[in-house]
Amino acid sequence: MLGLKLPTDPRWVNIVEKNIDEILTDHAFCEQKAASTAISLIVTFPEYPELIQEMIALSREEMGHFKMVHDRILARGKTLGRYRKDEYVIALMKFFPKGGSRSEQLVHRLLYAALIEARSCERFRLLSEQLQDAELAEFYKKLMISEAGHYTMFLKFARQYGNREKVDKKWEALLTYEAEIMKGLGTAETVHG
Repeated sequence: MLGLKLPTDPRWVNIVEKNIDEILTDHAFCEQKAASTAISLIVTFPEYPELIQEMIALSREEMGHFKMVHDRILARGKTLGRYRKDEYVIALMKFFPKGGSRSEQLVHRLLYAALIEARSCERFRLLSEQLQDAELAEFYKKLMISEAGHYTMFLKFARQYGNREKVDKKWEALLTYEAEIMKGLGTAETVHG
């Protein structure tokens, strides 16, 4: 369903389990960035009322997820760690050139968002199936379902606001590009890295 061309090496979960606190901090910031992306789409593209409505709901949901992850960090007797750059997202953002028409910019941002959500969904599935901590595994199962819905929503909007044939070609090219990025990742306790 996700269309990812290179699945995550299942051994990534072993890296995560050695430092759950790090993945939780990284995950919390991923949720905050997802909320920020939704707000940014509202600010940048206010002329799309259907998109605005969905982004309002998404920003609330993502901040709710941030709180849920933060609560788990606190329950473990820890505090939220420092923000760190997401090397995966930085590399992904290099795919599309800057500029272009507003509609092209919108489609590109929607495709990035769809792919980030798809990869998060795939990673959360692995965590839900392989983490030894049953409560945390169940938590990631619920979030996996949510991320799948976000992925399909962003892809639907990209196809709705762009030329379907061109969007699908860009999506396939982006998936291939992302697979190359993933070859160099999977060695850190981060959601995407």
